[in-house]
Amino acid sequence: MKRTPLHEVHVELGATLTDFAGWSMPLRYDSDLAEHHAVRQRAGLFDLSHMGELELTGPGAAAALDHALVGKASAITVGRARYSMLCAEDGGVLDDLVVYRRGEERYLVVANAANAEVVRRELVARADGFDTEVVDRSEETALIALQGPAASGVLAAMGLSGLDELRYYAGIDTDVLEHRVWLARTGYTGEDGVELFVPADEAADLWYGLLEAGRSAEVVPAGLACRDTLRLEAGMPLYGHELGPDRTPFDAGLGRIVAFDTDFVGKEALEEVARTGPTETLVGLTAEGRRAPRAGYPVLDGDTPIGTVTSGVLSPTLGVPIAMAYVPVDRAEVGTALAVDVRGRPLPVEIVELPFYRRPR
Repeated sequence: MKRTPLHEVHVELGATLTDFAGWSMPLRYDSDLAEHHAVRQRAGLFDLSHMGELELTGPGAAAALDHALVGKASAITVGRARYSMLCAEDGGVLDDLVVYRRGEERYLVVANAANAEVVRRELVARADGFDTEVVDRSEETALIALQGPAASGVLAAMGLSGLDELRYYAGIDTDVLEHRVWLARTGYTGEDGVELFVPADEAADLWYGLLEAGRSAEVVPAGLACRDTLRLEAGMPLYGHELGPDRTPFDAGLGRIVAFDTDFVGKEALEEVARTGPTETLVGLTAEGRRAPRAGYPVLDGDTPIGTVTSGVLSPTLGVPIAMAYVPVDRAEVGTALAVDVRGRPLPVEIVELPFYRRPR
């Protein structure tokens, strides 16, 4: 398995490690629940260095990304970011990703670990003919996320200024604990927080520095297990569950991110989906009790299977079972009563609006 620049740190901290997309990653350090609640109530520190970082530079970088992705990268202002997708010719999602514009002719594309090579290969191919260079920065870059309501206070106490003016999905080049980083107000937990891109050989020093700075706020290291429950409560899709090559952005309720005023790969197919509408759509489900629907469980209308659960858990924050699932559009109205087959027993569920959880403002 591949190891992130923080692997030895995780071993020293006693993390339970797991294979995730070919990477040795911390699943948990203490308990899933303790880390989940720490992020909701205080802050948690995550190693996301398994993600792929690809840089596009040059006069044609914006046009290349307009062609490669469904979102209009050329419309992103310097210092801002946008959630986007890389789609196939048939409109299926090859990856969902975040695009940062770090300069007039400089973009950073952050891809999911499992799809990093696909994204790299596709960006190189789709950028052919444009005046731009695609460089894979993944090995030389570490990514650390500090997420939770205490995150901003921890950084402010370290002397980092300007956070109050840094908007959601925006980033700045700055110094944190004497390390030059790209600091972005982004995340995958449903909480306020930042993600810090730092040279790989400086990651361990920055990690320990952030933990020490957050000691009084009881910041804890957090693993993949709680990251999954946090993102699910926040209604955020996970590639391989809610998204994949057999799903379009419109199926997942994310058609709003598609910009049809650019000539991108998959445009014709997605125009047809936008015109006719998807046959299935992603919904949120809640239930009573303690049994949680899990990925792959059938969704039932009476005794008839009509859909499939994509992710599910007993919500640590809400205390009830929650799930996301694909169901036919004509059975997707909020308030619709359905059931999920949980190991041969029907569990009554109700369709609810996503997300399940919104952080207090």
